[in-house]
Amino acid sequence: QVQLVESGGGLVQAGGSLRLSCAASVSTFSFNFMGWDRQAPGKQRELVASITNGGSTTYADSVKGRFTISRDNAKNTVYLQMNSLKTEDTAVYYCWSVSSQTYWGQGTQVTVSS
Repeated sequence: QVQLVESGGGLVQAGGSLRLSCAASVSTFSFNFMGWDRQAPGKQRELVASITNGGSTTYADSVKGRFTISRDNAKNTVYLQMNSLKTEDTAVYYCWSVSSQTYWGQGTQVTVSS
């Protein structure tokens, strides 16, 4: 059974940085896509960033230039480096991966204070 475990969330002031990690219980070579979504209170879940096995990336317009997604298949981990954080980045961040089906992590809270 595939498990994804996120870490790295927390409380940070606006303008600060956090790095989220998502460790998979299986080799990430098997995942064509990996990525991060987020859900803020009272809002719909939205795609933040994704990365293919070949390293191609996509980003939501709201995070372009501030967030960077990367993956280390040797460590079975995908990362989300978040810089210049804004209060509107406050949300629960979920890691996901896609092979023959989609898998989700349990989420990690990111809170950005003003």
